[in-house]
Amino acid sequence: MGSTLKPMSLLPQTLTLLAFSHIVIILSNAETTSDYSTFIFKNCTTNTFTDSTKFHSETLSTFFEELVSKSSQEKFYKTTTGDDNNGISGFFQCRGDLNNNDCYKCITSLPEMLNTLCNKAVSARIQLHGCNVHYEADEFIEERSKFELLHKVCEEKKAVVVEFEEVRDAAFAGVESGVIDGDGYCKENYGLMQVIAECEGDLGPCDCGECVTAALQIAEEECGTSLSGQVYLDSCFISYGYYPDGIPDKFNHERKGGTNNNGKLVAIVLGGAAALFIGYILFLSLKNLGKKEDDF
Repeated sequence: MGSTLKPMSLLPQTLTLLAFSHIVIILSNAETTSDYSTFIFKNCTTNTFTDSTKFHSETLSTFFEELVSKSSQEKFYKTTTGDDNNGISGFFQCRGDLNNNDCYKCITSLPEMLNTLCNKAVSARIQLHGCNVHYEADEFIEERSKFELLHKVCEEKKAVVVEFEEVRDAAFAGVESGVIDGDGYCKENYGLMQVIAECEGDLGPCDCGECVTAALQIAEEECGTSLSGQVYLDSCFISYGYYPDGIPDKFNHERKGGTNNNGKLVAIVLGGAAALFIGYILFLSLKNLGKKEDDF
């Protein structure tokens, strides 16, 4: 008498496959958002709120609540909270390729970070890889240059290929014009180099172009042939990377949504496989049930 496959004996394998596919789906989503919360720099004034300005703390808390509530709907939001005596002005901005959910997560992490790193500062800015927030008490507002250098990083490792500077200059030129056409955000791939540029949300096209040009000039002059670099000015930033082995897929997200196509493909394939396997189990169950009815 031939042995028959018992559907219940396949239950552990089914559950394992479903769990594995679920984990892969989670990882494929996490891969696209794992770096937006990476800390870049902070800029905190030495002036702090005193006990006599305790109302500023309450106003600041209200200010952050408003920013967080708007971050699931907007990429850039600027506001003033409080009255003439205790007003606080500022904004948040998320990188142009973040979706609304990732923008919200990024901004949500900033109030606590600001409280820890810039405790009671009357003016502060925190920059993460995917978002930033800046605020200042109205009576301490200072005039700043849009082109003021806030942060610069040049990788120590240098390019050894002769064509590096040619590729860099072409990529820089592309992003310089693209940031104006792209409403203040541009991601440019040229050969083995990727460049990202973004301006503060309320910066006009001409000022945006000038700011990005200034940042690119700093990168060219001070980073030279470094394989990667980041330059943050007061009203814009640029970031570039040269990848001798090819630009990684995770850096090739679409501007809107920031999804990883390879991760989606894996999730779809595994999900389909799991569905087929479950269907096969149900088929065997019905077939086995039919045999039992025939025996009677």
